[in-house]
Amino acid sequence: MLDVADLHAYYGKSHVLQGVSLRVDRGEIVSLLGRNGAGRSTTIRAIMGLVAPAGVIRFKGERIDGRAPHEIARRGLGYVPEDRQIFPALTVRENLLLGMKSAKQRGRWSVDDFLRLFPLLGERADVAGGALSGGEQQLLAIGRTLMGDPDLVIVDEPTEGLAPRMVELVRDLLTRIAASGVAILLIEQRLAIALDIADRLYVMGHGRIVFDGTPDALRAAPTVRGEWLEV
Repeated sequence: MLDVADLHAYYGKSHVLQGVSLRVDRGEIVSLLGRNGAGRSTTIRAIMGLVAPAGVIRFKGERIDGRAPHEIARRGLGYVPEDRQIFPALTVRENLLLGMKSAKQRGRWSVDDFLRLFPLLGERADVAGGALSGGEQQLLAIGRTLMGDPDLVIVDEPTEGLAPRMVELVRDLLTRIAASGVAILLIEQRLAIALDIADRLYVMGHGRIVFDGTPDALRAAPTVRGEWLEV
């Protein structure tokens, strides 16, 4: 579904991405791991057209490298940024409605479906987004992206700074999304979560992919974990 080949990206004269290649197949959860500064966020920003890419990026067989972010999103590629970017003055329901691709076209998820799935937000449907906790805002940000009926969602650091209970809710939501047939490219610092829910994993270091394999393969690779992931 998503195929990235020999991706390079620069910030000024700094060569940040140095030949990144990865793929995400339909319905998969694929996790992109690495320490801060490894190039993970730049990779997804390049995929979404927020950083000028050099290389080949195909989504559902069509090249999207060089296209504008809104064009990429309309093709079914959703993005939940690390800072969530909800609208704090709008209610939970209004935030979700703004994410809809079309008021006339029903996708896999509806606003009411999402609010029923997470009663915590359903009870606060008319509360301003800015009044929610960090975990509630993260659920809302993911839900708003789902309203656009994407075929693949890129989620950047969804559990960072969240309490354990909210981490479990986010984890549950990600597995439900994948079960509905939507693929996920997950950027995640918590190795335990990535190992638990991902079908495959990539590890980045210094702007390159240094590991590509299954969770079991990464569990059996202490050298990779020690050099590129663990503190």
